Amino acid sequence: MRNITENKEFKDFVTDVKARIYKAQYDALKAVNKELIQLYWDIGKMIVSRQEKMGWGKSVIENLAKDLQGEFIGVEGFSSRNLWRMRTFYTVYNNRTNLPPMVAEIGWSHNVVIMEKCKDESMRNFYIVSAKKFGWTKDVLIHQINNKTYEKYLLNQTSFDKTIPQKYKNQAKLAVKDHYTFDFLELSDEHSEKELEAALIRNIRKFLEEMGSYYTFMGSQYRLVVSTKEYFVDLVLFHRQLRCIIAIELKIGEFLPEHKGKMEFYLTALNKQVKLKDENDSIGIIICKSKDKTVVEYSLSNATHPIGIATYNTTPQLPANYKKYLPSKTEIEKRLSDFLNNKEKKF
Repeated sequence: MRNITENKEFKDFVTDVKARIYKAQYDALKAVNKELIQLYWDIGKMIVSRQEKMGWGKSVIENLAKDLQGEFIGVEGFSSRNLWRMRTFYTVYNNRTNLPPMVAEIGWSHNVVIMEKCKDESMRNFYIVSAKKFGWTKDVLIHQINNKTYEKYLLNQTSFDKTIPQKYKNQAKLAVKDHYTFDFLELSDEHSEKELEAALIRNIRKFLEEMGSYYTFMGSQYRLVVSTKEYFVDLVLFHRQLRCIIAIELKIGEFLPEHKGKMEFYLTALNKQVKLKDENDSIGIIICKSKDKTVVEYSLSNATHPIGIATYNTTPQLPANYKKYLPSKTEIEKRLSDFLNNKEKKF
């Protein structure tokens, strides 16, 4: 008689049971996290309330920490530093009607990072939603904040709104930045496109880190043959979450409208010749030394493929005039609202 463990139905049954256990474990962790966040919220609220009512100063937190650590021996989280964080947690979000429910959806360590690194309400909103929606770990979250993903998302100039399905749109916008910092390259201020490409290849690990999570390298001077002619894409990557090819063209000067036309040609060829059946349409990124935002806007207005236009620099600092291009408060609120309300595919 055949061993039951070799039976396909039994193997499927075991897989289903394991999946149910994993789901239960995940649900339990979520429930514990929500309870912990609620506990820290309540403690922060109690501290603020008693300080206001009794006129107590800073010493109340130090003394409370000593008492709690003496009572709950071996239980972490009741240091004076963390109690101060609980107090800040409550005061930061107390009057924000939309944020308190969301903060319970991410871990306490994530909340601490966002509180301490983000002083703007819209910025906090963005990173809370992103951490939850895309499952960022604490380290990924810190990297995204240090890399100014929020600012780059708001500045982002792409044709994605018209050319990418709704369920992938926000993830694609986060995957393509408005500006890249290649401060790991040893290049003079005057360099050629060939030198820039070669330097990025030599530093491929750091290059992929700057591009963002989930990028893998496919090739440089990627050869395409259309009819009897050869064409070469500067760099070709693959984005594992978006499940699509990323074509990159490097320009050491200012963005020109004809760059967009050339990229659309490359994307058409990649989609017809290289893309697999289960993959999404290819995305193009044109990385230039500089760009006129109006010229970019006009160029992308009739784009038929998903293309992003970005700039780069080889120093650690962002360009001095970078922040002045941030959109108006109304536009920021609209973009964040779209980002928050978009029911995107979960990867």
